[in-house]
Amino acid sequence: MLNNQFFGCFFLISLFNYCKKVCFIIMKTIATNKKAVFDFFLEKKKYHAGIKLLGNEVKSIRLGKISLNNSYAYIKNNEIFIVNLSILKYPFSCCMQYDENRTKKLLLRKQEIIQIQNKIKTQGFSVIPLKVYFEKNLVKVEIVLAKGKKKYDKRNSLKEKAAQLSIQKTLKKINY
Repeated sequence: MLNNQFFGCFFLISLFNYCKKVCFIIMKTIATNKKAVFDFFLEKKKYHAGIKLLGNEVKSIRLGKISLNNSYAYIKNNEIFIVNLSILKYPFSCCMQYDENRTKKLLLRKQEIIQIQNKIKTQGFSVIPLKVYFEKNLVKVEIVLAKGKKKYDKRNSLKEKAAQLSIQKTLKKINY
């Protein structure tokens, strides 16, 4: 009887470790918008949205041929669309005409769209994508509300970053 309990515990622990590994593999980041942190003041609340794509676009994203540079989202007729999300043509696709920068629809709940729309109207936020990732077999986009930085704000953030780097270097030297 004791052996059966031990085997059951061992089985549950190994199953838990397997699930942790699977969950780590399931959420794979494909592309990030590195300029967003530098160009915008980002709000803490992030929204995870599905994206409506064609089959060859998904295959191209799996190959990593996607760019988030200069992309943004807007709301029209209570639907949210993303613009300038560049997905290169899949090399083995048969369609001749393909628009890399076509407008793509984001899939969010109605309540989330209304929240975003209210903040855009009242507080003057913009909606920008931070990253594109796979969750299980679905392509998801992480979007965030942001306000643009002025030139002097960008300079200040560069100075702060340089100061943080110098502090880290000195601490590293002291520790060794």
